[in-house]
Amino acid sequence: MQPQSAQINPFFIIFQFVMIIGIFYFILIRPQKTEQKRRQKMLNNVSKNDEVVTSSGIHGTVVNVKDKTVTLRIDENVKIELEKSCIGYIKKTQGANQGS
Repeated sequence: MQPQSAQINPFFIIFQFVMIIGIFYFILIRPQKTEQKRRQKMLNNVSKNDEVVTSSGIHGTVVNVKDKTVTLRIDENVKIELEKSCIGYIKKTQGANQGS
């Protein structure tokens, strides 16, 4: 006599596969998309007189905003033009500067 092998329900295998995909979505994909949306919103809201720090560590004040670039004043009579995507974060917004 041959021993009977246990039959695995195919729905159980599909359920495990769906659970693994769900875990990856909530741990990896969803937080990344949320961070991308937050960053894009920040870049779209950059305005004149905002104090920003670039991803390379340059501190400056926004002088001009174009579609894809911004002009920063980093010192007296020193201005540079950068891609908006180079902005790491905004230190102070225009509204905070007016209140000071």
